[in-house]
Amino acid sequence: PGWLADGIHVITPNKHAGSGSLARYRSLRSLALEGRAHWRYEATVGAGLPVIQTLRDLIDTGDRVLAIEGILSGTLAWLFNRYRPGMSFAALVREARAAGYTEPDPRDDLSGVDVARKIVILAREAGIDLELSQVEVENLMPADSEGGDVISFLDRLAALDGPMQARVEQAASAREKLRYVARLGADGRARVGLEAVSESHPFAHLALTDNVVAFRTERYCDNPLIVQGPGAGPEVTAAGIFADLLRIAQTLSRR
Repeated sequence: PGWLADGIHVITPNKHAGSGSLARYRSLRSLALEGRAHWRYEATVGAGLPVIQTLRDLIDTGDRVLAIEGILSGTLAWLFNRYRPGMSFAALVREARAAGYTEPDPRDDLSGVDVARKIVILAREAGIDLELSQVEVENLMPADSEGGDVISFLDRLAALDGPMQARVEQAASAREKLRYVARLGADGRARVGLEAVSESHPFAHLALTDNVVAFRTERYCDNPLIVQGPGAGPEVTAAGIFADLLRIAQTLSRR
């Protein structure tokens, strides 16, 4: 808040300010609305995808959000796009980590909290007062995974192979696919967790690390507005930050 109060513009991909306590968030928004400095955070959800800008445009033109659903983690998208019956989920997580698709500590991805932060940011952008603690979060980690280093955690992750195999086999038998989905309703209730979606569902046919967000609004009620594309990686994240920089520069040039 101090930077905004001092007239310093802030552009960030960091989700903690936008998903932290409502009191702090309101303080930041109030300072930004005063006009002395801008606070932009497009890259917090979907990296370079125009997710937040699209939502802002909907709200600013008088539309009302009825529901938001999406796949908001490139890491979890990669895992469940690859995961098939007969595969070891623990081995797949190790492969993703070696390829650089996960955080250095995969617990940051598997806990679901990162996805929960993103749905909180979208909810607040839509005018819904949502705290992170109010989001129902499905944690994919085995019990007692919080302590210890990353290597010991990866060793314990094998405990997930049995339960995850049962879920992927059940989904496959019903011609469904597992996806880690974030959902927000107009009533403000939010959930992030693993779901089985039909093969005809838009979420079933994504490229490996794609994010996808579906906005169902009064204007886009029967057929939701969908934003989809790569949602992770340094190049697309940098593009999202640069887009915010250009928007601020354009605003300042009109003063």
